[in-house]
Amino acid sequence: MQRHAFVAAVLFVAAVLAALAPSVPAAAVTAKDKMATCKFGADDQKLTGAARNAFMTKCMANRNDPRGPGPGGAAAPPPKQ
Repeated sequence: MQRHAFVAAVLFVAAVLAALAPSVPAAAVTAKDKMATCKFGADDQKLTGAARNAFMTKCMANRNDPRGPGPGGAAAPPPKQ
């Protein structure tokens, strides 16, 4: 009977951990990762000089900007502050 209780406890802990795992922010990236992503975007667009600096500044800013029109052509609402 003790083995059954142990197995039940292990399964319970595993279920709790599995339920909590999705609550970890998926977008939690380090500044180094974000910098690499922004550099890739600037390189992909072949930006140089002031245009590259402006892109990098905007990319590294910690904002969620709308990405253009949504389905049906309607503009996305501005982010709430």
